[in-house]
Amino acid sequence: MSDPSWGNLPVPPDPLHRSAVADERLRRLLDDWLRAVVATPGLTAIRNLDEARRVLLDDSLRGAELVRAYEGPLVDVGSGGGAPGIPLAMALPERVVTLLEANGRKCDFLRRWAPPNARVVQGRAEAQETDVFGVALAKALAPPHVAAEWCLPLVRPGGAVVLWIGPTADLDRVERVASQLAGELAENRDGLVSLRKIGPTPAGFPRRIGVARKRPLG
Repeated sequence: MSDPSWGNLPVPPDPLHRSAVADERLRRLLDDWLRAVVATPGLTAIRNLDEARRVLLDDSLRGAELVRAYEGPLVDVGSGGGAPGIPLAMALPERVVTLLEANGRKCDFLRRWAPPNARVVQGRAEAQETDVFGVALAKALAPPHVAAEWCLPLVRPGGAVVLWIGPTADLDRVERVASQLAGELAENRDGLVSLRKIGPTPAGFPRRIGVARKRPLG
């Protein structure tokens, strides 16, 4: 028998002890969400469903192990069509997930597909309360050093930011930015980086809306 998987992604034995019926229902929900993302203009440039499954679903679920290492609620920053927040919310139903998105039309889409343990908040990262979440997530949000500046203030001490990064990401710059925001590199593997929050957000952060992209740190 082949290993269990969601799409093409092998997954470990379910720690939540879901039944086979529940697992099948989860797969159907994720498949329906993925088709809606591909079919809705403005959410992704991907039109091939298999490619979308690899990039939006399977790649999102790779973050589950890192997320499980930290307690507390999650926030998906710049959630867009819901990756990685919706797959991780469905995979981790015991966690409360906030899908944070500034665009109103994207928020409407997220509200249609958010599972019961997820809520949609329209707004920018810089305008949110600081030191609240256990984990902040960012996938295809901005250059990693900018994403780190947006996400770290949202996380409480002891929590972490999880970034999906590409092969050309400047990890040294990400570390320098993290050090200015009470963060440190905790793990870097296979395109996933976690930044541990080791203290409260320093005075002066977050900077005003738009400044992190216009005048990036590092």
